[in-house]
Amino acid sequence: MALRNAVMAALLEGEASGYDLAKGFDATVANFWTATPQQLYRELERMAEAGLITARVVEQERRPNKKLFALTAAGREAVRAYTAEPPSRPSVVRDELLVKVQCADAGDLEAVTAAVAERMEWATAKLARYERIRQRLLAGRSEEAYFAEAERVGPYLTLLRGMAFERENLQWGELALRRLGQRAGADGQQSE
Repeated sequence: MALRNAVMAALLEGEASGYDLAKGFDATVANFWTATPQQLYRELERMAEAGLITARVVEQERRPNKKLFALTAAGREAVRAYTAEPPSRPSVVRDELLVKVQCADAGDLEAVTAAVAERMEWATAKLARYERIRQRLLAGRSEEAYFAEAERVGPYLTLLRGMAFERENLQWGELALRRLGQRAGADGQQSE
């Protein structure tokens, strides 16, 4: 999937500045796509040149002027065309932490254990952020009411997928820490 498609998905929420998109990427599509601000700004330029988005300058007092981007009719058509494409193959896991865990028995077990614990801290923080977004989307409604009333359900469905991913990261992390801890304990007993 191209960054362009993720940006178009974020702009479905409405007009936004590049800064707002970069900041809001965490709140809209970060559970399935990430990009640096530099990548995002370059993509916005390319999308404007391609006629997929418009940019208008908003003058501000005491702050620099900002550009607000919005999808054009061609951009909305590109979204429709993209969603009509056959699905790509399922994503694959490419995670350096898993390579380190694979090497744990021959490597620095303490460092690998610390890396797993750090990943769990990240997952916990992301899950808390996603829960805040979920509560904001629901706005006091049940999920059933949200699905019946919301103009768009895609953001909520992708948020649920991101939450499930982070919960699974925590579940795996707990297992990994328990087993790595047992290994460290066994190694400590053997060296005595």
